[in-house]
Amino acid sequence: MLLPHQPLQEAAVPSARMSARDQAGPWHSEAVCRRDEAGLFFAPSKEPTAARLSREEAAKRVCARCPVMVECREHALLQPEPYGVWGGLTAAERRVVLARRRRREAELQRATRVAAAG
Repeated sequence: MLLPHQPLQEAAVPSARMSARDQAGPWHSEAVCRRDEAGLFFAPSKEPTAARLSREEAAKRVCARCPVMVECREHALLQPEPYGVWGGLTAAERRVVLARRRRREAELQRATRVAAAG
């Protein structure tokens, strides 16, 4: 399965989880970025910081008008995708989201154990 702005050699293995949209057709077939240059979503090597920030903001503007932004973001978080802008988030932003999710899950597990013990 080829994802929107993903070169053939980097194609992801299909996830076992399927949403309602997946059942109607793969979410990425509706992605706005399929019509855009992949270079907008992935950094060239040794890209200067100002150029990277500008490129990432342009990619996020494309994502903002995409009907499958949420599905794309969840894909990138579940894989996890280590590079590029996916679902309006950069790789660094996705790492923050994943860290917050892990902390939240750990807190819920602790609360569940405390409630079960008390």
